[in-house]
Amino acid sequence: MKHEIIISGFGGQGVLSMGKILAYSGLMEGKEVTWMPAYGPEQRGGTANVTVIVSDERISSPILSKYDIAIVLNQPSLDKFQPKVKPGGILIYDSYGIINPPTRKDIKVYSISAMDKAAEMKNSKIFNMIVLGGMLSVCPVVTNEGLEKALYKTLPERHHGLIPLNMEAVKAGGEIMELK
Repeated sequence: MKHEIIISGFGGQGVLSMGKILAYSGLMEGKEVTWMPAYGPEQRGGTANVTVIVSDERISSPILSKYDIAIVLNQPSLDKFQPKVKPGGILIYDSYGIINPPTRKDIKVYSISAMDKAAEMKNSKIFNMIVLGGMLSVCPVVTNEGLEKALYKTLPERHHGLIPLNMEAVKAGGEIMELK
């Protein structure tokens, strides 16, 4: 099975980290992966996106024009990537950053109140893990075990104490996904 994913939002929302953790999770499970970030020079506050492909088979190219899954965390990202989701695909958006919600009827659209949940959990830094958990609850591209191994691999050792909180955020994300 191959999953072609775009994650997009403002710099500073953890978009690139989310993609990196997802890609490493695939590696931990012996899958083929690509991780291709794109961001402007302003990075924090500017729009950033990352393309991740996780596959059981060899990946021929990391360049994509259509996606199976789009995670969009702001309006410019929704406007740009909503048309690029394949029919029958999945679009996930954080309700906090979207003014005009998605309108397509040929894809599954999910809303996740990740910003509100991060505030409720009293840690804005777990926002991206809540979103990632939401995505994995509707499309289990990788397992939670692979995800936890990836966190140990990608986070500096001094932050390993935060991994249980990150895994709690993943679980919380799965619980607050809402099909629109």
